[in-house]
Amino acid sequence: MNKRFLIITILAAGLTNTTWADKQEKLASPNGKIVANINIGKELTYSASFNGEQILKDCPLSLQVGQELLGVNPKLSNTKRTKIDEQIRPVVPLKQAVVPNKANALTLNFKGYSVEFRAYDNGVAYRFIINKKGIVDIVSEGINYHLPTAFEAHISKTRNFNTSYEQPYTHISTAQYKADDEITYLPVLLESPKGTKVLISESDVRDYPHTFLKSTGANGFTAIHPKSPETWEPRGDRGWTITKERNCIARTNGQRTLPWRFAVIGSDATIAANQMELVLGGKCELQDVSWIKPGQVNWDWWNHWTIWDVDFETGINNDTYKYIIDTASKFGVEYILLDEGWNKRVEDPFTYSDHIDVKELVEYAAQKHVGIILWLTWLTVEQHPDLIKHYADMGVKGLKIDFMDHSDQWMVNFYERTARECAKHKLLVDFHGSFKPAGLEQRLPNLISYEGVRGLEQGGGCRPENSIWLPFMRNAVGAMDFTPGSMQNAQPEDNHGTGSLPMGGGTRAYQMALYVCFESGLQMLADSPTRYLREEACTRFITSVPTTWDETRILAAKAGDYYVVAKRKGAKWFIGAITGSKPQDITISLDFLNRPAMLTSFRDGRNAHRIAVDYKKETQEVNPATTLTLHLARNGGWCGSIE
Repeated sequence: MNKRFLIITILAAGLTNTTWADKQEKLASPNGKIVANINIGKELTYSASFNGEQILKDCPLSLQVGQELLGVNPKLSNTKRTKIDEQIRPVVPLKQAVVPNKANALTLNFKGYSVEFRAYDNGVAYRFIINKKGIVDIVSEGINYHLPTAFEAHISKTRNFNTSYEQPYTHISTAQYKADDEITYLPVLLESPKGTKVLISESDVRDYPHTFLKSTGANGFTAIHPKSPETWEPRGDRGWTITKERNCIARTNGQRTLPWRFAVIGSDATIAANQMELVLGGKCELQDVSWIKPGQVNWDWWNHWTIWDVDFETGINNDTYKYIIDTASKFGVEYILLDEGWNKRVEDPFTYSDHIDVKELVEYAAQKHVGIILWLTWLTVEQHPDLIKHYADMGVKGLKIDFMDHSDQWMVNFYERTARECAKHKLLVDFHGSFKPAGLEQRLPNLISYEGVRGLEQGGGCRPENSIWLPFMRNAVGAMDFTPGSMQNAQPEDNHGTGSLPMGGGTRAYQMALYVCFESGLQMLADSPTRYLREEACTRFITSVPTTWDETRILAAKAGDYYVVAKRKGAKWFIGAITGSKPQDITISLDFLNRPAMLTSFRDGRNAHRIAVDYKKETQEVNPATTLTLHLARNGGWCGSIE
């Protein structure tokens, strides 16, 4: 009996040291469907489940500040639980005029730092909060996503941190994604064996690098970050070479919150409807936002300044741009863009090309109620910060700033410095060659859009089979400047790319539907004014589509296959539907209507599967009891307006 008592005592003591000493905290979403379990033991880990299905399993999180490693052998001081229940009214509402922010929150307080968790009905999020004196070096942040089994992963592979964020998506099982494979940038979309979708990204990234992920080789991902540049030198007219890096990812204030790491969890529609990046992005810092005017833009570069049936030689000259301005004015388009070529040398923002006079164009456009936006490289802006005031004083309405191609701490701060200076002078900003949205546009909403997407400018490399993922990935984390609007439509095998007579992948109805399906506060019309004038019925529709919305409803969605959305502005509804390489028949209900109305729609023509320009325009009376069956050709679409 004494021996048995001794063995039981030893076993009990061992369990106390390895298990009972760990502290467990549970945090459930307001509706109880999402549960985060946080374990505080030798390391700080969390797991997440959705409707009882485990999604994330024992994911460790840590932060190295100088020589101190936070989150390892943590000593919990106390916890605080709160409820968040507020409404956000975004300055540029891409989905909803009023966005709910409702979550249960748990803050774990340790010596010198805290970790805040939030559980939403559509996901989980956490962030570190540090409380250190002075300036500190963040050497690394341990961000891990461990999966309970093999998930399907939809990722954007890149060899290194220098990227334009335009790679086509790769679809791979996490069991086949090896630890020595290429890295991926965010967002990442995952699918569990039961079909649950998980969108991973980040928000409120300030004075800190953006996150990349690599495979653990064991059904999981771990984060890597570019180091903080200390010195650099220009390379050419738009590049740079980092000549010295610090041995940290960020040198920053020791008393601050770090970026939110979030996972949206649920159905395909949940992913497409989410606004987690907005909710976590921070508060608007501008006192006066009345001058921030979202809208559409006639764009020159993709169509190669190609205009015909005119009495002047077209190209980069004032006559061409005045014609573009006239076309924009005719259709009520708010802006035109002067892309690369308006200045004689890219690095000189004050010397115009021989046949360009920006001031004259600004004045001419103002008479037509059209604004001018200028293209510039980031390097030119960095080397000539006085250009912002110069062109704002001239009456230019915004800047398209291009080729950043980095997301380290220095470049993140360049985005903020530039957007803040532009806000001071009431200029919009559209970043190209850019990373994803991660909160800055919520704090400085004059940052009206970002590229960082495989868009129409990729010519034949922009295929609907890739673009059909965008509502569930890139556009699911904020504004996306995709540059749609081709009127010379081609199935992928017939798409011969860009040039003086460019072609756009997908059917005519598909290209038109993108204006409803894709979200950007600045939405391009990429094709030639001549084509828009010749295709007036289609142009009248796309130029009637707003860029901001009061209400959005996902009517049907399956990532990689189809996406159907209804959006309301005032009393008018718009519906857009797109598909990938497979034809679809999709039945939708119009039960969101509150009265009989008239539907004007554009659908794929009978031969659109082969001749992509084939479309048919129809009108019909509808009411809340109406159901519609949408017949989408391969790479096809459907769009309509109801009023």
